[in-house]
Amino acid sequence: MKHFLKEIYAAGILFFYFLKWPYVLGFAYLYYDDMYKNNYILIALWFYCLALIIKDFVYLAKNGSRCKTKR
Repeated sequence: MKHFLKEIYAAGILFFYFLKWPYVLGFAYLYYDDMYKNNYILIALWFYCLALIIKDFVYLAKNGSRCKTKR
């Protein structure tokens, strides 16, 4: 069971790291183009991805770029 949960956690990290931008943009386009009807799970997933994107911008504004060289 512990191994299964680690695999689910790793898959979630990969999904939300690489696919949050395409999902937010693509789902918004398909939803407002009337290709998708009300599906509350997909809408909740869209809001979660949007919150992750906002979190990325907040951390970037707060911490700045971490690729600075020391002089």
